Amino acid sequence: MTSHASVLLALLVLLVLLGCTCCRAGRRAGLRAARMVVMGGVLTGFAIIGAIIAAGYVVGRVRLLGPHAQFVMSRLAFFVLMPCLLFHTIATAHIETLLSPMLWVSLVSAVTVALVAVVLFRLVLRRSVATTTVGALASGYVNANNIGLPVAVYVLGQATAVVPVILLQLVVLAPLALTVLDAATAGGGGWRSRVAGPFRNPIIIASLAGLVCSALRLEIPAPVLEPFSLVGAAAVPVVLLSFGLSLHGATPLRDRATRPDVLVASALKLLVMPAVAFVVARFVFGLGDQDVFVLTTLGALPAAQNVFNYAQRYQAAVPVARDVVLVSTIGAVPVLVVIAALLHP
Repeated sequence: MTSHASVLLALLVLLVLLGCTCCRAGRRAGLRAARMVVMGGVLTGFAIIGAIIAAGYVVGRVRLLGPHAQFVMSRLAFFVLMPCLLFHTIATAHIETLLSPMLWVSLVSAVTVALVAVVLFRLVLRRSVATTTVGALASGYVNANNIGLPVAVYVLGQATAVVPVILLQLVVLAPLALTVLDAATAGGGGWRSRVAGPFRNPIIIASLAGLVCSALRLEIPAPVLEPFSLVGAAAVPVVLLSFGLSLHGATPLRDRATRPDVLVASALKLLVMPAVAFVVARFVFGLGDQDVFVLTTLGALPAAQNVFNYAQRYQAAVPVARDVVLVSTIGAVPVLVVIAALLHP
């Protein structure tokens, strides 16, 4: 009996060891598979964006829509499409989302990077208020819609991860920046015109109206809300197509006068902002691995096409906005892949 017991015990130990080995191997294979899915998600998200931008470039190159296509599409997006998208997005969001830790980490990261950009642009590069505002936006205003949503779906596995960032940018950052641009580029009319100017801005009006509906928990009837959804759905592709149109005949970093602006804003966007997001999420708020990974990933998203749209609307540092969006969009791919490889839980 003793010999049989010894044999059984040896077999059990062997099976346990084999099981542990298989589990470790399976776990490593699972992690490798998860990382492959993450990398594929990053590349898929950027491939979607790149295809639409490329289509806009081809449209501009063959002059399919005439010489004023970019101007018309930009105004259409700014005055009609984007307000509908913003109103629908904010009005249908839960106001509690604004109070989540992810919002505060995103706010601290964006404000920190924007302040650094203001110091560099205004005091070091000696740029105007309008150019400094565009530079600060390009440094800290992430592409939460066009690239953030695909990345959230394919990389983070939760589309709602970008909602706090979207609300923060639409409700706080964009109105503040547009207010400064309104004041800095006003052609006259006295202080009353400058004060009232931002409140005539369709982006700000739509954001505030959506925020009121969300805060009051208003149940907007579907037939009333659906037109905003349909029209707003065209905002992202139109902005991307307009950005592609602007690339025809343009060479990034060609202008030596704006090259320092582009390099500074791109470095702040791709390197400083995700680093700040990581430090704030990990060591200030003490968040878990998944939240740290999500917030660092969101911080590494490229500059939003909306920055280019705003710059074009106010004719302020348009080449800087265009080049930062392009450079950061290309540069964000390896940055996001590295973040996913290092921080994905």
